[in-house]
Amino acid sequence: MTSELEAENAALLQFLYACPAGLIEFSATGGIGMVNPAAMNLLLPIAGRPFVTNLFEVMEGCAPELRNMIQRFESVHGAICDGHRIVTGRGDRALVLACSVVKLTQERYIATLSDVTEQVVRERRLKQAEAWFASLLDGVDDVAVLSLDANGCIDAVTESILRQTGFAEAELLGRRFEAFDRPDRATAMPLPGEAITIARRDGWHLHEGWHARADGGRYWCQRLVAVRDHAEEPTAGFTLVMRAVTRQGKDAADLRRMLTRDHLTGASNRAHFFEAAERQRVRSLQGGESMAVIVLDVDHFKRVNDGYGHAAGDTVLREVAQRCEAELRPEDIFARLGGEEFVALLPSTTLAVAAVTANRLRMALACEAVDCGETQLSITASFGCSALDVAPAASLAELLAAADAALYQAKRTGRNRVVSFEADQAAA
Repeated sequence: MTSELEAENAALLQFLYACPAGLIEFSATGGIGMVNPAAMNLLLPIAGRPFVTNLFEVMEGCAPELRNMIQRFESVHGAICDGHRIVTGRGDRALVLACSVVKLTQERYIATLSDVTEQVVRERRLKQAEAWFASLLDGVDDVAVLSLDANGCIDAVTESILRQTGFAEAELLGRRFEAFDRPDRATAMPLPGEAITIARRDGWHLHEGWHARADGGRYWCQRLVAVRDHAEEPTAGFTLVMRAVTRQGKDAADLRRMLTRDHLTGASNRAHFFEAAERQRVRSLQGGESMAVIVLDVDHFKRVNDGYGHAAGDTVLREVAQRCEAELRPEDIFARLGGEEFVALLPSTTLAVAAVTANRLRMALACEAVDCGETQLSITASFGCSALDVAPAASLAELLAAADAALYQAKRTGRNRVVSFEADQAAA
């Protein structure tokens, strides 16, 4: 009997070791009891150290909501979340994990982790196609067609596009069609040339977003770039079909909000920020303009959670997002990176202007206490700024690292202040 039990245990351990999905057994406080190699391979890059002992601590920077979801789950046992998406890392190193958590007892929980980064990319492509076909049923009031050359420049127009946009033929011919993109905080437009590259590879590219009108306004547009083949030339050019949509369906709007917004604060989420910021950085370099980032961290936030509870902490985070977004321009993007850390992306902005903006945000947070129900909490934040006019060749990761360094200096020198990453620091 003993040998059979040992064999079963050995088989179970072998299964756990070889399982391609990450498996974690942990306590109500996040302490990890058992973890298989697949889970450890996903957790170590997030932790940034050679060992992990507490799941909540590891996830604090990218998925602080896990702790709250588990603590608020009142049933004796059951599934807490299924396939909850977690974005880890920054820029090119960003991964998307699917996390499922099951409560076994009051003190025992099981979590699974899977890398679904490639799946998310495929889902976005599918949602593009769904949005295109859904538009047939949702208020399409105009369809226009243009011809693009092999480089994506407009080489022929129809009366329909002149009617749809209000531009004259001479204003369109010879220009890249992306020149008429008018993105906002919730929509990241493809980089110049990206749609053509994908269409050349796959035969088509779909996107929806804001498009310019000649009168300075904009309209919501769903567009399809399709390869136009000739026998003697594989990709002779492209056909661009544009649909002007006067009413966006509630489901589509909710879906965009879910994909781009942080669940707690309503600010942009990490994934949307990094996508939009990298696109804006490339645009800024191509246009010879500066771009700035402001990183901010709520001062002594742990004291709020420890002294007044996570509900008060959540209220503070929501108020931070609301006050900061109210001080920014429509084209700026304000996002939550994780925990109490936020970031603002400021297109066409120098370091000096970013510092002025950061100080305005600082005063907006410090000027009035946050109403947390039974108590009023005074809050401050520390700010770090960096910009392309100081480091014109910087990658997005380098810009954020520079802003982080300035933020830590603000923390070390007393908090509730703004520090900029200056040229002499960049040269050093």
